[in-house]
Amino acid sequence: MIVQRVVLNSRPGKNGNPVAENFRMEEVTLPESINEGQVRVRTLYLSVDPYMRCKMNEDTGSDYLAPWQLSQVVDGGGIGIVEESKHTNLTKGNVVTSFYWPWQTKAILDGDGLEKVEPQLVNGHLSYFLGAIGMPGLTSLIGVQERGHITAGSNQTMVVSGAAGACGSLAGQIGRLLGCSRVVGICGTPEKCVLLTSELGFDAAINYKRGNVAEQLKESCPAGVDVYFDNVGGDISDTVISQMNQNSHVILCGQISQYNKDVPYPPPLPPATEAIQKERNITRERFLVLNYKDKFEPGILQLSQWFKEGKLKIKETVINGLENMGAAFQSMMTGGNIGKQIVCISEDASL
Repeated sequence: MIVQRVVLNSRPGKNGNPVAENFRMEEVTLPESINEGQVRVRTLYLSVDPYMRCKMNEDTGSDYLAPWQLSQVVDGGGIGIVEESKHTNLTKGNVVTSFYWPWQTKAILDGDGLEKVEPQLVNGHLSYFLGAIGMPGLTSLIGVQERGHITAGSNQTMVVSGAAGACGSLAGQIGRLLGCSRVVGICGTPEKCVLLTSELGFDAAINYKRGNVAEQLKESCPAGVDVYFDNVGGDISDTVISQMNQNSHVILCGQISQYNKDVPYPPPLPPATEAIQKERNITRERFLVLNYKDKFEPGILQLSQWFKEGKLKIKETVINGLENMGAAFQSMMTGGNIGKQIVCISEDASL
């Protein structure tokens, strides 16, 4: 059986910007038969995420991320349907997901590395398992719960950077659901600003590419900032931290502005910002969702419930075709997406 796959064609270099040409498509033959414990799957949706930029380097700079190898198939979050199974817990027709799904149209995988998902949790929107009802949703929920220290009724103001992205668009809504009285988003286009305030329930939105961010932040957060969900790092974060209150909290989700630079993670703060952090006792600890696996199941159920009740609005940007994986990745890294960036490989979930 001939299938298509995407391999790493070249590395952008530690300080380079990734481009679609870093990836290439090729054909490969799958064995006709599968072994005990294996399943053959057809890929429905694949995810592109900022953390993948680190996997493009020979050294990812992280102990939990293995680098992609040149001319080898690329992998990441994926969801698909079981076409054939020799695994005791999986049967033909099951919908399964994995964090290490190969970028190919069909694949033979070890059944132990797959998680069966229930389509009714997402009302049949299977791609949501790669976003709001999956890892980005859990990152947002657990990050806010564990690091945000939100107390309902205590008039807290939350700021979210990268607010129209996969995690940011959820984190602001979750902050509100858990009791923040004011939620402000920072993003990069007028269209995203309108979306945040008109659809996702943010009180205000700041376009960091227009005008003075510090002034707009003061205007939007007159009582200062108590919780900061940081997806970007860099200058924007320095500006937010300078307006944070005593004993406030930074939720360190990601630092996308720094991912094309050879700096440690999380990047150190400039001396002036670090002085503010220490003086005001602002917590800013590295947050890794994989350390909270015991909270995944209740977290998914909570996210699903909010979605079904209409309390959590889900946004995604879908590009079609395996041949567009590289373009989708490049677009996501430069803010071309609203909500989760997904690539649809096959919409047909029937057998």
